[in-house]
Amino acid sequence: MFEKKSILIIDDHPTFREGLKSIIKDSSTFDFIGEAGNGKDGFNSVLELQPDIAVIDISLPDINGIQLADKISSQLSSTRIIILSMHSRIDYIIEAFRAGVLGYMSKSTDPDRFLQGIEAVSKGEFFLDGLIAREVIETLLKTPKEKAHITNGAYETLTPREQEIMRLLAGGLSTLDVAQKLYISRKTVENHRTSIMQKLNLKNSVELVRLAAKLGLVDLEA
Repeated sequence: MFEKKSILIIDDHPTFREGLKSIIKDSSTFDFIGEAGNGKDGFNSVLELQPDIAVIDISLPDINGIQLADKISSQLSSTRIIILSMHSRIDYIIEAFRAGVLGYMSKSTDPDRFLQGIEAVSKGEFFLDGLIAREVIETLLKTPKEKAHITNGAYETLTPREQEIMRLLAGGLSTLDVAQKLYISRKTVENHRTSIMQKLNLKNSVELVRLAAKLGLVDLEA
């Protein structure tokens, strides 16, 4: 007898979760088995329920979705992971796949495409949503060749959270703004900033912004 693939959703927006649950429940191939609204509950649910597939929002109130994916992959390799995001930045996508993610999809994708992505990931295949793939290609075509490489050795030593904070700081947000956006303390942001500056051997914010621009994380001409 055909066994449905079990799916768990981790997203902090109840209305969005309901939409995904409806799509999954209408499918004859997949079985919705649980949900969570933050990373901590999501991780515990994954360990308890051991779903075939975990669908994770990249922006959770307590942890970056990519960090959560990395944590899940290291603890339960049998669970395959899809990241849902409104962000099509190349560095996000690279980080996600390096963290063990198999699928990266836009939160605005249509139901049929969403199911196609789940189907591909359930088979162990990589899946990049067409909406995001198109934006990535357009970005690459617009990017000067000297800026095409969005990372370097030092940048790769940063944790996903440090990379996220670096992007936000380089984009003009204050430490308080970053703290409020990520639901962490200002002191935590300052500690991360200090670590970032040390790892990248940077002396001040101007150097931070210049490096971020060189890596393609921000645009100085914007």
